[in-house]
Amino acid sequence: MGDGPEITSPSDKETKLDNLKPLIRVIDDDYAMRRSWAFLIEGEGWEVVTYSNALAFLAANDFSRPGCLLLDVRMPRMSGLELQNALKDKGVDLPIIFISGHGDIDMAVRGLKSGAVDFLQKPVDDRKLLDAISNAVLKNLNARRADAEISSFKTKLESLTQREREVIRMVAQGASNKAVAEGLGISEKTVQVHRGSAYRKLEIHNAAEIARLLMRCGDPL
Repeated sequence: MGDGPEITSPSDKETKLDNLKPLIRVIDDDYAMRRSWAFLIEGEGWEVVTYSNALAFLAANDFSRPGCLLLDVRMPRMSGLELQNALKDKGVDLPIIFISGHGDIDMAVRGLKSGAVDFLQKPVDDRKLLDAISNAVLKNLNARRADAEISSFKTKLESLTQREREVIRMVAQGASNKAVAEGLGISEKTVQVHRGSAYRKLEIHNAAEIARLLMRCGDPL
């Protein structure tokens, strides 16, 4: 077998892929193991692509779609831990489920400490594997949705005027319209106008929502 990705799901052959649909990447140097896991995972309705080694996966640049990695700890040329570090350097957020043989448990534990979401010991129980994949994919989808929400919020913040920024900063800190007016030296009616305009531009409805989003994106005002 070559080093390139082995497409195991018919839908992967389509010209266009749904970039929001999760993809499970299986990376293991054992061909029989790859095929066995791919068959099991596809049976649950997931799309799967397999790689014979970590370098092949890196070369495929297969990072954009959400999902997770099912990754053998010990492989030739580049170990699972080395791939984990390489992905960190690239800023890749795909959750990793490590698969370890009995003698590789210490390595798998190190992987967990470095951010992997789970590790399973060979021979892998089918139900545990599928549950681990479901949990990892959900984690990745939630993280990407949160990132998209923050990115959208930051873009909307750029549309605010300086006065609107001043108003919502104080509102997010719990100040009333009256307190904002006194703090900025403007009328309460003017505060209401700026506050309403900012809410519309940001597509939010209350001060708590502003405070939450500002906190999550490091308060870029």
